[in-house]
Amino acid sequence: MNLRLFVPAMSCGHCVRAIERGLRELPGIVRIEVRLDTKTVDIDFEPPAEESALRDRLAELGYPVEG
Repeated sequence: MNLRLFVPAMSCGHCVRAIERGLRELPGIVRIEVRLDTKTVDIDFEPPAEESALRDRLAELGYPVEG
């Protein structure tokens, strides 16, 4: 499965690295692409990962998803 999330709180390279590290800790993550220019996070994942857990993790990291 793949998912694109809009994360408006991203503002720098540190944000990008924090998001990548934080999401990679979750089981089932296949690929993550964080784009600072568009403030989007593209995630390819498989079970046991699920969209709600990805959104929750981003919020925990201080980068809540908009929309």
